[in-house]
Amino acid sequence: GMGGVPGNEAHGGYTYCAVAALEILGKGHLVDQKRLLEWCVQRQMRLEGGFQGRTNKLVDGCYSFWVGALFPILDGLLHGVAPDSGQGTDEDAGGWLFNQQALQNYVLRCCQVKEGGLRDKPGKTRDFYHTCYCLSGLSIAQHSGGPGSLARTTIVGDPSSLLSRVHPWYNIQEEKIVRMREFFIAVGFV
Repeated sequence: GMGGVPGNEAHGGYTYCAVAALEILGKGHLVDQKRLLEWCVQRQMRLEGGFQGRTNKLVDGCYSFWVGALFPILDGLLHGVAPDSGQGTDEDAGGWLFNQQALQNYVLRCCQVKEGGLRDKPGKTRDFYHTCYCLSGLSIAQHSGGPGSLARTTIVGDPSSLLSRVHPWYNIQEEKIVRMREFFIAVGFV
């Protein structure tokens, strides 16, 4: 993982921002992929099923996205395929390298508030920040694999809880990325 400054403790949010930025800049290959994958896998807690953002810290719902989105990014790096390339690999069809069902259970059972919204853990209050990142992490956990026939959906509970697929670099629905790219190509920016 990566910290806020050299020598600091690795943190899920900083790690995601650094890796996603490197990918956007076409420099994701500079990441030590094996060490990062090992760090990411160790962030999912067996008992709760959610991710912690730092070693020896409690699980927090927002890391469902901050750490969870690192898995599709790493999958692309390890297989040489960007998530927005329209390509996929046979390995993608197996799911991400974390327990997607356990993460969904954590978000759906521990982070939801009856009155609406999501929180980081039971006993905390709901807020917009955790609602956003819990939902984004839930989407990452529900959708794995590449596009088309390589896509795989894993849903815990009611099938109506299926969310739109978010792009792991941008945390935006993938169909919005297509529209964004088409716009910038049309105006000659890309």
